[in-house]
Formats: sequence, C-alpha cells, structure tokens
Amino acid sequence: MSKKKNALVNRELSWLSFNERVLQEAEDASVPLIERLRFLGIFSNNRDEFFRVRVATVKRLSRFKKKLDILQGYQPTDLLNKIQKVIIQQQNRFERIYTQVKKELANNRIFLIDEKQITQKQGEYVRSYFKDVVRPHLFPIILDNAKSFPYLKDKSIYLVIKMYKEKTGGRARFALVEVPTRVVSRFVILPQEKDQKFVMLLDDVIRYNLDAIFSIFEFDQIEAYIIKITRDAELDLDDDVSKSYLEKISKSLKNRKKGSPVRLTYDAAISTDIMDMLISKMKFRKQDNLIPGGRYHNFKDFINFPDLGASNLRYRKNEPLQHPDLINQASIFPVIKAKDVLLFFPYHSYNYILDLLREASIDPKVESIKITMYRMAKESIIVNSLINAIKNGKSVTVVVELQARFDEEANINWANQLQEEGATVIFGVPGLKVHSKLFVISRREKTKLVNYVHTGTGNFNEETAKIYSDISLLTTDTRISIEVMKLFNFYANNYKTGTYRNLLVAPWSMRNRFHQLINQEIQNAKNGKPAYIYAKLNSVVDEEIIEKLYLASRAGVKIKMIVRGICSLVPGVKRMSENIEVISIVDKFLEHARVFVFCNDGNEKYYISSADWMSRNLDHRSEAAIPIYDPGLQSDLMNFLSIQFKDNAKARLIDSKQSNTYVKDNRLVKSRSQIEFYRYLQRKNP
Repeated sequence: MSKKKNALVNRELSWLSFNERVLQEAEDASVPLIERLRFLGIFSNNRDEFFRVRVATVKRLSRFKKKLDILQGYQPTDLLNKIQKVIIQQQNRFERIYTQVKKELANNRIFLIDEKQITQKQGEYVRSYFKDVVRPHLFPIILDNAKSFPYLKDKSIYLVIKMYKEKTGGRARFALVEVPTRVVSRFVILPQEKDQKFVMLLDDVIRYNLDAIFSIFEFDQIEAYIIKITRDAELDLDDDVSKSYLEKISKSLKNRKKGSPVRLTYDAAISTDIMDMLISKMKFRKQDNLIPGGRYHNFKDFINFPDLGASNLRYRKNEPLQHPDLINQASIFPVIKAKDVLLFFPYHSYNYILDLLREASIDPKVESIKITMYRMAKESIIVNSLINAIKNGKSVTVVVELQARFDEEANINWANQLQEEGATVIFGVPGLKVHSKLFVISRREKTKLVNYVHTGTGNFNEETAKIYSDISLLTTDTRISIEVMKLFNFYANNYKTGTYRNLLVAPWSMRNRFHQLINQEIQNAKNGKPAYIYAKLNSVVDEEIIEKLYLASRAGVKIKMIVRGICSLVPGVKRMSENIEVISIVDKFLEHARVFVFCNDGNEKYYISSADWMSRNLDHRSEAAIPIYDPGLQSDLMNFLSIQFKDNAKARLIDSKQSNTYVKDNRLVKSRSQIEFYRYLQRKNP
C-alpha cells in the first residue's frame, strides 16, 4: 500500500461511503416510513449518476496500458473491482431494507403488491388501466427478428421477456418492452378497500397483461425480468473551430445518448438462457459491471412515491420563516442598502429572492440585471422575471453555463428563449465552468448607480431551494459589488480577468488565498497564538489543500469540518491529522452550503462560497468565495456551524475505515442540527 493510499481515501470509494450514509437514512427506524422509501430512491439516483460519470471515467482510464497515479493509490482496474464489490454489498443491504420497509408499510395498511397478489376485482381495474393508459405507449421488439440488439436508452428500464410452450417444448422466443415511466406514473394506486391502500408498480401492471400483448404467439408460459443499462455521460467536445460552443454542446448531447455502457443491472432471478443471450448480443465482457439486483430497478422513481396514509409517515413540513429585517417591507431595496442580509434556505422563504428579481423587473429605477445561470427550475420564475425585465426596458445579461451536467439541454432551451426576448446571453467561458452564484441589479438612485448584489452557495432554483440547505448574501457593500462587477466584465470579455482583494476567485486567486489563510493559522499556532479553521463543504478532494491541512494539524491548528459527501482527507491519524475532526450530516435537507472560518489571531475571517475543496473548483471553474463582514451575520454563521458540530442525531464520524458510525456523546438529549437551526432562526423573529 502506497503512502498516498494511507494519507488519502480514494474519491470514488469515499463517494460510495457517502451513499452508504443515504442508505442509513432508509434503514433508520426513526425516519418516517415513506421518507425511508424516498431515501432508497435518492440512493438509487445517486448511484446511477456515479456510474454515468465516475465509473465511466475510471473505465476510460483503464484503457491506458501504462500505470496511472491519479486515483489516490489505486490502478483503474483494481479500483473497478473494488467498486464492484462495494456496490454488490450495498445492493444486498438495499434489498433487505426495501423488504423491511414494505413489511412496515403493510402494518400501516399500505400494500405494495405485484401481479400475483391482486384480487379478481383489482385485476379488472388493472386490465382496464392497462388498456386505456399503458398499452398505447408500449412498442415490443421481438429479439429473434432483430438484425442487431436494439439500442437501450440510459435511465430507462426494460422487461426482457421469454415465451415458450411448457408441454410441447420447442424453441423459446425473446422480446423486449420498455417500461414507459417517462409518460406514465411508475406507481398505480388501486381502488381502496376499507382502510387499506394498494399500490402496484407499472412494471407489474405490464407483467399482468403480457398475455394480451403477445396473444398472437399462443405461448402458454411467459416470463419477464427487469434490466437496465447505464451509459457513459461525459461530453466529448470536438475541436472544429467552425462550430460555435452551442453547436458543439448540442452535438455532444446527442452523442451522450449513445454513450458506451458502463453497467447492466438485472433481476437476480433471471433465467440463465436469458442472461447468456443478453451478454452475447450486448457484447458485455467479464470486467464490465454486471450487477444483480432485485425484481425492481430505477428506484429513483421512489423519490416521488405518492403521499399515502397518516401524516406521521412523512416528514412534517416546516413553514419557511420570514427574515426579521424583511417582514412587511414594501420594497427589499432599502433594506439591503441599509444593511447586509443573510438568508438561510430552506429555513427562510426563497420568495425573497424571487420577489427581489420580480421587483427589479418593474422598478423604473432599475437599469440592468446581470446573472449567472447553472441549474434552474423546470418552470423557472426567475427566468420569467428576467424576461419581464426585458419587456420593461431593462438591460439583461445572462451567463449560461452550457456544461451544467445533466442540465445542458434545459440550459440551451433557456438560453434560446432569453435570446429571443432580447437578453444578452453569454455561453460561459472557454475552458472554465461558470459555477458562481451571482446576480447584480444596477439601480439609478438620484445621480448614482447602486449595485445590489446576490452571492451565494446554491443555484437560482426555487424548487431545489425547498430541500437544499444553502446560504445567500444580499449586499450593496462596494468592497464586494465592485469585484462582482469585475467578474461579470470577465464573463463578457475573457481577457479582463481583474484583480480581487476581497473575494477569493477561482481559478486565479482562490487556491493561493486559501493556502495563505491556512499558512497564517500555522504561523499563529507556532507562535503560541490561538489557531483554528472551521469549514463546511460538500467535498474535500484536492491533494494540495489536504496536505496543507495536514501541515496545519501537525503545527497544532485545531480543524473542525463538516463534509457531506466525498472526503479524501483522513482525520485523527497521529502525527498527521490528529487535530482534525470531520463529521458528515445526512438528513431531511441536503447539506449544500460551503462556509469557511479562519481564526486569524482573533480577528476571524468568514467566507461563504459556491466552491468545494476540489481541483475542479479551484482550477477549472469560475468560482467565488465571498467575505462576510457584518459582525451580526458572522455570529449567525458561527451559530450555524456550532449547531451542526453539536449534532448527535444525524452526524456521522468520518474516519480512515469509512465506517459511518453515528456521533455519540454523553448528552441525554438528542440534538438534530436541522431542527435546532430552524428553532434558532425562529427565535430571532419578533
């Protein structure tokens, strides 16, 4: 085992450990039952993306003949084998949890039933539903007649079907049917009987009606098993200089749909002859990821499992809080001009962001709006506000990141719509992803132009703002607004990079400034002064930053971190990281905010950011970490971190063994940080 492997956890294996924490939520008996089903859906959706992106990348690397030293101590083939083992272990645990949750749902009079469990009356309903709703969307393919194996779409599930005559024997025939979950709900709610509720999956509705689909063949035995393919989702951009960036992305999106298979998942009960046929016709190899599973796949659909049964089977919805400075204000602009405002989502209402942009779109004093666009809501109120601003004579500039993974098509559509309305649309920056979360509203007040700035940790997406924990700063502080305007000038004219004294800006100064801030703590610790670093991130992977943190730990700097996802850093190792503590919180809301606090000899420095400590954020993206200057807001941030550090309900310890043990302490009362922080903000309201 290499030194690197001792000092660093491989990012892929750390990611699998994060997804294990999601699986723990599905297993946790204190989590409401339907939410446990939804966590199974989140786990499944996460795993799909992992294969489409990370496993696909490792598979690409495995094609190189020479040894590679870029996977934290692993060679690509060895890593693929390790991933396969972990995935199968997790899948077995997943199946056990699903079986248990089904039993507990039945105890609550909610029954997930299949085609062999329905009554005659239910069968009549299913036959009718199939005929009216499902059958028009089914297009079976007889595999015997197909010249080549049909193309299987990523994210879709298929029933592979075997038909034969049990008594007379003869050659079996095979067919394939796509389960049309894109147009028909995966969950079919059957008529209620007394207080009993019944749900049937669309897959089983089709199974129940296979005889009707294939009646012309006169077979007396029909078997059907679910299979699912996962494809490489990386975008390969060609270097044809005659094509625009938009054309290259559009072409690459079409090619993505035909990406190389990186995984085949299948029902473990599938017959040997069907499996042999699939492997042969689909040209899979032994080293490919062939993952046996249960009867059902595409569990991501369970994220949208219907709300059934008593209210205690779901999380109680907390009413979004009003911000004490914004309650009953006719206009938001005077408030922001008077003082900085910090909003914590989803605890605070996201309507403040929507209202600010809506007000800007009609305010006669507003001259222009500039905004970055990464992931927007499907029916974006924000985009509609921008369009309304254009119609009201405002100048609108939108920086659209076309390479926002899996949102590329949506962003192309938004860009086209905005261009048609008259917006100035900038398609990102060549070689950089624009990941910063910024907008500037320029407002003429008397003879002066005042820039109202938003900087934050989360996307401008009113849907995800309901479930993602993020932070937004609203300010007119010129130390910040001048430098944010420099960033927008850079987006418009890529040669004008600008200089930044207050913001930490990637890819130019952020890495070096973080190094300087850590170095300052190291020097203070060596001089016997107080020295600490508190950080909350999604991921910690960058090896230079990790080495700096190890140096800080050895110098005596106290480092406490909350890392939701990947953590390649190994905390708590003597003479390397014994002064570093790391926890991870997985709960009702997805922890998405990035916060940094440096002791700085008692004159603490606070930042919020869109950037993680990953090479891609520091070197290959346009990112910004924004200083928080207001002492009251600094206090709110410190309380936010302190409450999370005290979590002993949903916090897991991150260690070298990736064991995900829950934080245990001597307190008799459980402290669940997401609930405690809601109460903290609630107490601040008048």
